[in-house]
Amino acid sequence: MPRRSPRRTLLPWAFLPYIVMSIIHVIARAVESDAAGPTKLWLMPLLALPVLVSLRARPALAIALLLIALLFSWLGDGAGAFFPAGPELPLMLLFFGLAHVAYIVLFTRVLGSGRLPRWTAVFAVWWIAMIAVLGPHTGGLLPAVGAYGLILGATAALAARCGPVVTTGGVFFLVSDTILAFRLFLPDAAPGWTSPLVMLTYTLGQGLLVGGALLVLRRRARG
Repeated sequence: MPRRSPRRTLLPWAFLPYIVMSIIHVIARAVESDAAGPTKLWLMPLLALPVLVSLRARPALAIALLLIALLFSWLGDGAGAFFPAGPELPLMLLFFGLAHVAYIVLFTRVLGSGRLPRWTAVFAVWWIAMIAVLGPHTGGLLPAVGAYGLILGATAALAARCGPVVTTGGVFFLVSDTILAFRLFLPDAAPGWTSPLVMLTYTLGQGLLVGGALLVLRRRARG
């Protein structure tokens, strides 16, 4: 009987620290614990673990793009903590925008195949609706918010070319940022329970994007 590769056995378990920390963080958000801030900063480093575990078995470009996306996501998560003298929201838009650019390159240059499904036109409708509803409340941030929305929508749309797991991750990420946008610009329309919901959908989105990408790469490596 052939021996199973240790790397194939380890990969699912490499997600366990991220899953546990995500649960802890969402609960901390829900109960308004002081642990919410520190646990948030552990999320992306822990999600990088399964990527690093897969380092030798995957195309270098794919691994590099995943790590870049996670690095900029981490900077976005900690923008206020890492750059206390800077404007937090513009920095968040910048760092997460760069993270999405890395995902877009990954989906177009490495993972994606075939044409965009017709249903992804819904993301264009989503962007128009978000600008129409939130635009008047964004003030001078309208250009940045609009640009970020385009990049976010493109990530969700292009994820649909990379299999169901990546597709689901892209949708969860978009849902998370949609809820967050309402909390930032129309707070009266976003009750308190939407704070943990932002992070629940965010952690699911990031985890599924990374996990789905690694699954696609592993299938291709097997031929």
